[in-house]
Amino acid sequence: MAQVSSRAGGAGSRRTGAAAPAREGEAARRAYFRSVADTRFIVRKIFRMIEAEAKRRGIDPMAHQALLQIHGSPDGRLRVNEVAARLDVSPSFASSLVKQLVAAGLAATKRAAGDPRATDVAPTRAGIRLLHEIDAAVAPHIGHFAGQLDAAERAACLAILGTYVGRPARRR
Repeated sequence: MAQVSSRAGGAGSRRTGAAAPAREGEAARRAYFRSVADTRFIVRKIFRMIEAEAKRRGIDPMAHQALLQIHGSPDGRLRVNEVAARLDVSPSFASSLVKQLVAAGLAATKRAAGDPRATDVAPTRAGIRLLHEIDAAVAPHIGHFAGQLDAAERAACLAILGTYVGRPARRR
């Protein structure tokens, strides 16, 4: 690699003044991306556990997510287009998920008050019970996984998630 001179005519000498901050900046960027990678690993691992349990209980993971969004909404019900928005999917796909939930007896639909084109979806007792069962089944596995994380991994994950929702990460 060619050496860069820090002064005119000083061939062979290395420039250290400007290179050190660049290396520190690169180290900080690398640490940031390591935190992002660790966060995505942690979140994905947990989601996979939940998806696997949903499948074991006979519900498609996306239908489970739809049921969770519906039950977890402020009113405990959503319109189909709101399900689509919460899952970031097309309205037609959300409609198909809702149909799966209704066919399985996990949700019920009714025409929305004031808008005959819209459909409200609410979980049934069976749907709510299934959500509780899945949550209870995965809790020990998630707890075991979380127990394997060290304090630095937890802190990095929380910092990255904080930046995703608008809280700036603290500089160390």
